[in-house]
Amino acid sequence: MTSQPGALAAHPVLSVPPAEPAAAVGYFGASLAFHADVSDVAAALAGGGPGFVLLDSRSTESWDQGHIPGAVHLPTALIAERAPRLLDPGVPVVTYCWGPGCNGATRAALALARLGYRVKEMLGGFEYWAREGFPYETWEGEGKRAADPLTAPAGTDDCGC
Repeated sequence: MTSQPGALAAHPVLSVPPAEPAAAVGYFGASLAFHADVSDVAAALAGGGPGFVLLDSRSTESWDQGHIPGAVHLPTALIAERAPRLLDPGVPVVTYCWGPGCNGATRAALALARLGYRVKEMLGGFEYWAREGFPYETWEGEGKRAADPLTAPAGTDDCGC
Protein backbone atom coordinates (compact mmCIF):
# COMPACT_ATOMS: atom_id res chain seq x y z
CA MET A 1 0.00 0.00 0.00
CA THR A 2 1.36 3.40 -0.88
CA SER A 3 0.30 6.63 0.70
CA GLN A 4 -0.45 9.74 -1.30
CA PRO A 5 1.27 12.95 -0.14
CA GLY A 6 -0.94 14.70 2.37
CA ALA A 7 -3.23 11.68 2.80
CA LEU A 8 -3.73 10.27 6.28
CA ALA A 9 -1.91 6.95 6.56
CA ALA A 10 -4.12 3.94 7.27
CA HIS A 11 -1.77 2.67 10.00
CA PRO A 12 0.60 4.07 12.63
CA VAL A 13 3.80 3.16 10.74
CA LEU A 14 3.30 5.94 8.20
CA SER A 15 1.02 8.26 10.18
CA VAL A 16 4.24 10.25 10.64
CA PRO A 17 6.07 10.05 7.30
CA PRO A 18 9.69 8.89 7.15
CA ALA A 19 12.34 11.59 7.27
CA GLU A 20 13.85 12.96 4.10
CA PRO A 21 17.05 11.10 3.10
CA ALA A 22 19.37 13.97 4.13
CA ALA A 23 17.81 14.11 7.59
CA ALA A 24 18.04 10.31 7.88
CA VAL A 25 21.75 10.43 6.99
CA GLY A 26 22.32 12.94 9.77
CA TYR A 27 20.31 11.02 12.33
CA PHE A 28 21.65 7.54 11.61
CA GLY A 29 25.19 8.83 11.21
CA ALA A 30 24.91 10.49 14.61
CA SER A 31 23.53 7.30 16.12
CA LEU A 32 26.59 5.37 14.98
CA ALA A 33 28.83 8.09 16.43
CA PHE A 34 27.26 7.45 19.85
CA HIS A 35 26.72 3.68 19.83
CA ALA A 36 28.70 0.50 19.25
CA ASP A 37 27.33 -2.99 18.64
CA VAL A 38 28.30 -5.95 20.87
CA SER A 39 29.54 -7.96 17.88
CA ASP A 40 31.66 -5.07 16.63
CA VAL A 41 33.20 -4.59 20.08
CA ALA A 42 33.95 -8.32 20.29
CA ALA A 43 35.59 -8.29 16.85
CA ALA A 44 37.69 -5.27 17.76
CA LEU A 45 38.86 -6.85 21.01
CA ALA A 46 39.65 -10.14 19.27
CA GLY A 47 41.71 -8.23 16.71
CA GLY A 48 44.16 -6.98 19.33
CA GLY A 49 44.60 -3.25 19.86
CA PRO A 50 41.04 -2.04 19.37
CA GLY A 51 41.90 1.67 19.74
CA PHE A 52 39.46 2.17 22.62
CA VAL A 53 39.02 1.32 26.29
CA LEU A 54 36.02 -0.82 27.20
CA LEU A 55 34.57 0.39 30.49
CA ASP A 56 32.17 -1.54 32.75
CA SER A 57 30.26 1.07 34.76
CA ARG A 58 28.47 -1.33 37.13
CA SER A 59 28.99 -2.00 40.85
CA THR A 60 31.68 -4.32 42.16
CA GLU A 61 29.05 -6.97 42.93
CA SER A 62 27.83 -6.82 39.33
CA TRP A 63 31.41 -6.90 37.99
CA ASP A 64 32.10 -10.02 40.08
CA GLN A 65 28.94 -11.66 38.74
CA GLY A 66 30.28 -11.32 35.20
CA HIS A 67 32.23 -8.90 33.02
CA ILE A 68 33.90 -8.71 29.64
CA PRO A 69 37.58 -9.78 29.63
CA GLY A 70 39.87 -6.80 29.24
CA ALA A 71 37.28 -4.28 30.40
CA VAL A 72 38.19 -1.58 32.91
CA HIS A 73 35.94 -1.52 35.97
CA LEU A 74 34.88 1.99 36.93
CA PRO A 75 31.45 2.42 38.51
CA THR A 76 29.59 5.49 37.30
CA ALA A 77 29.57 7.10 40.75
CA LEU A 78 33.40 7.06 40.78
CA ILE A 79 34.06 8.35 37.24
CA ALA A 80 34.66 12.00 38.17
CA GLU A 81 37.13 11.00 40.88
CA ARG A 82 38.99 8.12 39.19
CA ALA A 83 38.77 8.54 35.40
CA PRO A 84 41.64 11.04 35.20
CA ARG A 85 43.94 8.48 36.88
CA LEU A 86 42.69 5.44 34.95
CA LEU A 87 41.91 6.66 31.45
CA ASP A 88 43.94 8.41 28.76
CA PRO A 89 41.90 11.38 27.48
CA GLY A 90 43.25 10.72 23.98
CA VAL A 91 41.77 7.21 23.80
CA PRO A 92 38.04 6.77 23.11
CA VAL A 93 35.98 4.92 25.71
CA VAL A 94 33.13 2.46 25.09
CA THR A 95 30.85 2.06 28.10
CA TYR A 96 28.58 -0.83 29.01
CA CYS A 97 26.25 -1.73 31.83
CA TRP A 98 23.75 -4.58 32.32
CA GLY A 99 21.65 -4.45 29.17
CA PRO A 100 19.03 -2.66 27.13
CA GLY A 101 16.76 -2.21 30.15
CA CYS A 102 19.47 -0.28 32.00
CA ASN A 103 20.72 3.22 31.24
CA GLY A 104 23.83 2.97 33.41
CA ALA A 105 26.13 2.95 30.39
CA THR A 106 24.41 6.11 29.16
CA ARG A 107 24.98 7.83 32.50
CA ALA A 108 28.62 6.69 32.48
CA ALA A 109 29.09 7.98 28.94
CA LEU A 110 27.61 11.34 29.93
CA ALA A 111 29.92 11.58 32.96
CA LEU A 112 32.94 10.81 30.78
CA ALA A 113 31.89 13.25 28.06
CA ARG A 114 31.55 15.98 30.70
CA LEU A 115 35.19 15.29 31.60
CA GLY A 116 36.25 15.68 27.97
CA TYR A 117 36.47 12.02 26.91
CA ARG A 118 35.31 10.82 23.49
CA VAL A 119 32.82 8.09 24.26
CA LYS A 120 30.38 5.57 22.81
CA GLU A 121 27.88 3.28 24.48
CA MET A 122 27.82 -0.45 23.72
CA LEU A 123 24.24 -1.37 22.86
CA GLY A 124 22.92 -4.45 24.62
CA GLY A 125 25.43 -4.29 27.47
CA PHE A 126 26.69 -7.32 29.32
CA GLU A 127 23.40 -9.14 28.75
CA TYR A 128 23.80 -9.22 24.99
CA TRP A 129 27.52 -9.94 25.27
CA ALA A 130 26.64 -13.14 27.13
CA ARG A 131 23.58 -13.89 24.97
CA GLU A 132 25.64 -13.66 21.80
CA GLY A 133 27.98 -16.34 23.16
CA PHE A 134 31.07 -14.23 23.86
CA PRO A 135 33.32 -15.24 26.77
CA TYR A 136 33.12 -13.46 30.10
CA GLU A 137 34.80 -13.62 33.48
CA THR A 138 33.23 -13.96 36.93
CA TRP A 139 34.62 -14.09 40.44
CA GLU A 140 34.56 -17.88 39.96
CA GLY A 141 36.48 -17.90 36.67
CA GLU A 142 35.71 -17.86 32.96
CA GLY A 143 32.29 -18.44 31.49
CA LYS A 144 30.57 -18.66 28.13
CA ARG A 145 27.04 -19.48 27.04
CA ALA A 146 25.81 -20.88 23.79
CA ALA A 147 24.72 -18.09 21.48
CA ASP A 148 21.02 -17.27 21.66
CA PRO A 149 19.67 -17.72 18.10
CA LEU A 150 17.39 -14.71 18.66
CA THR A 151 20.40 -12.41 19.16
CA ALA A 152 23.22 -14.01 17.15
CA PRO A 153 23.45 -16.01 13.93
CA ALA A 154 23.65 -19.78 14.25
CA GLY A 155 26.72 -21.41 12.74
CA THR A 156 28.60 -18.23 11.76
CA ASP A 157 30.22 -15.18 13.30
CA ASP A 158 28.88 -12.85 10.61
CA CYS A 159 25.33 -11.58 11.06
CA GLY A 160 25.43 -9.73 7.76
CA CYS A 161 24.65 -6.42 9.41
